[in-house]
Amino acid sequence: MSFVITGLNSEEFSELNGLGAEALAARNVVVYEADAKPGFPCRVSLADAEVGERVFLLNYTYQPHETPYRASHAIFVRENAPEAPPYIGTIPLSLSSRLLSLRGFDKAHMMIEADIAEGEEVKPMLERFFANPEVNYVQLHYARRGCFAAAAHRA
Repeated sequence: MSFVITGLNSEEFSELNGLGAEALAARNVVVYEADAKPGFPCRVSLADAEVGERVFLLNYTYQPHETPYRASHAIFVRENAPEAPPYIGTIPLSLSSRLLSLRGFDKAHMMIEADIAEGEEVKPMLERFFANPEVNYVQLHYARRGCFAAAAHRA
């Protein structure tokens, strides 16, 4: 079963670009300068920030639906991040290079599949999840810090 992985929409974060630390702090956004690569995986570009690049750490509601799974958590977004192209049937390096928690949700936004995978295991697991006709979408999270990474849908 083919799938597509997409990053977040850059427009959601455009108001942060160019703001100073004080203005960002008033929005509960912490500014970092990337000091290692990999180390700061951007949820818009689906790529790790380059060393020296400015990144924002902010709270993001990745599961906005009114269910027991409604959730938000910290994510990194690169300043002026370009949107990632859709990854059709492939896994971005920022995801495949880390241990992931995959969570499959049905149309009612209830979790019906869940497992962990890393590297070459991610693609077959996504295919297995989407082989279940009840799975509507899959959220991928970085397992070690528990942060939302990206979403996958049927292609």
